[in-house]
Amino acid sequence: MSFVVAIDGPSGTGKGTITKKIAEELNLINIDTGAMYRCIALNCLNQGINQIEEKEKIIEIAKNTNVKIEHHGAEQEIFLNGENVSYQIRTEEVTKFVSPVSAISEVREIMTDMQRKMAEGKQVIMEGRDIGTTVFPNANVKIYLDAAAEERANRRYKEYQEKGINLELSYEEVLKAIEERDYRDSHREISPLSIAQGANVIDTTNMTIEEVANKVKQIILETKENN
Repeated sequence: MSFVVAIDGPSGTGKGTITKKIAEELNLINIDTGAMYRCIALNCLNQGINQIEEKEKIIEIAKNTNVKIEHHGAEQEIFLNGENVSYQIRTEEVTKFVSPVSAISEVREIMTDMQRKMAEGKQVIMEGRDIGTTVFPNANVKIYLDAAAEERANRRYKEYQEKGINLELSYEEVLKAIEERDYRDSHREISPLSIAQGANVIDTTNMTIEEVANKVKQIILETKENN
C-alpha cells in the first residue's frame, strides 16, 4: 500500500537535506522531483537549447528524457539517459533555466506522470514545489518548509563552496538568484509554488537541520500511528 510524504517549499529551505535524512531514518524511498526537472533543463542545454521560446523542442526533449534515481544509503545519484549527472544538474546555468522549463504545462504533465509512476505501491517521500498541491494532493503527509530569503541564500552559498561548484558567484548574486526564482515559481500559471491545503508549515530560518528533521519525523510518525 502506498504512503506518500510530500515536502514542498522554495529553494534553500533544506528540503533535499531533510528528505534524505528522513528517508534513511524511516526507510522511505526518496524521490527528488527537483532533480528530475533539472535533468530536463540539462538535457536541453546539452542539445543547444537555452531559450524558452523553443517550447516545442523542449517538450519533445522532455518526452524522450529518461531519469533514474539510485540510492546508496543516505546519498543518491541522479542519472540522465544513463549518465550520472548528480553534480552537473546543480550548476548555475541549469538553475537559471530549470524554472522557465518547469513552467511549461506539457513538461509538468510529463514529469507528474513519471513521479506518480515512481511512487506506485511504495512508501515514499518526495520534495519539490507542487507535490502536495498537484502531484499528490491526497498525500498522507504534507509539509511546507520555509525560511527567510537571506538565510536560504547563505545556505546555498555555503553549499556551493563546500561542493566546489559555482565558486565565481558572490553571496549577493546567490541571494538575487533565489529571490528571482521565488518570484517565478510563485507567479507561474501552472502549479505555482504555494502552501497545500492541510500542510504543516515549518519556518526553518532559526532551526538546525536536526531540529527540522525531528519535527518532520514527529509529524510523519503521528500520522502513521493515527492511520
